[in-house]
Amino acid sequence: MRILFTGASSFTGYWFVSELARRGHEVVAVLRSAPGKYEGVRRQRVERVVGDCRAVFEGSFGDGAFLALIGSDGPWDVFCHHAAEVSNYRSPEFDAVRAVASNTRRLPAVLAALVEQGCGRVVLTGSVFESGEGAGSEGLRAFSPYGLSKALTAQVFQYHTQALGLCLGKFVISNPFGPFEEARFTSYMVRSWYAGETPKIRTPDYVRDNIHVSLLACAYSRFVEGLGDAPGFERLAPSGYVAKQGEFARRFAAELEPRLGIPCPIELATQESFEEPRVRINIDVPDTISLGWKEAEAWDELADYYRATRGEAR
Repeated sequence: MRILFTGASSFTGYWFVSELARRGHEVVAVLRSAPGKYEGVRRQRVERVVGDCRAVFEGSFGDGAFLALIGSDGPWDVFCHHAAEVSNYRSPEFDAVRAVASNTRRLPAVLAALVEQGCGRVVLTGSVFESGEGAGSEGLRAFSPYGLSKALTAQVFQYHTQALGLCLGKFVISNPFGPFEEARFTSYMVRSWYAGETPKIRTPDYVRDNIHVSLLACAYSRFVEGLGDAPGFERLAPSGYVAKQGEFARRFAAELEPRLGIPCPIELATQESFEEPRVRINIDVPDTISLGWKEAEAWDELADYYRATRGEAR
């Protein structure tokens, strides 16, 4: 298939493009900045992703260059909109309204241009942190203004794709981890171990859904390939390790200690604050056999990456 893709410089975006290309699809990835503007681990992802696809730099969803690309480079089989406004996404001051406007900029014109180029399928990336997604506690409310922006973005896409008779697929992400991720929960543990320290898990009682990014990418590619041509809406929410964060930390340490060859202790704090919903998980268990994904190989790959970086997102 010929796939137009946004958001390829992100952690999951890089993995999705890489897997789609590995499966034989032609991916054209639109990236917002010039090549030299990317830094750190994002720069590494961009440098790698250009080997898997044709990258078009300095273009943003909905701008003139983006619309021109749709018209000049078609036909397209699928449009994958993975990019989203994420600046300061953890902040309670995150501007959800502004984010939705950015995520859906000139959407009717974009969809009309895609239809003119023979594209009848759209894939939008969602988040388990949106309102109404996944399974869990406290009424499946949005975690944050960022989660609200993702839910509203999905509603706008559903409205406009339905009006044009397109097939919309929503791929919902939980908590991916793996190589080339920004510094987060798992890399914090690895950095601590290499420093001879014991990482402290401060929210061990939250029940979350952590998934290998390589498995997530396999599920994404299969989802994109399996979308039908008929108008409608499809959703996939792949699940990984569903457990309390303290239990996942123990699993993570047990898998990496023999692979890294260093002690991997952890300390579980007593969690007293529950500002987020206690439970939020995805609901679709991937068929790893049919996907050709092997768990041990994913842990090996992750350990190789961490041995090279010592947990630093460089």
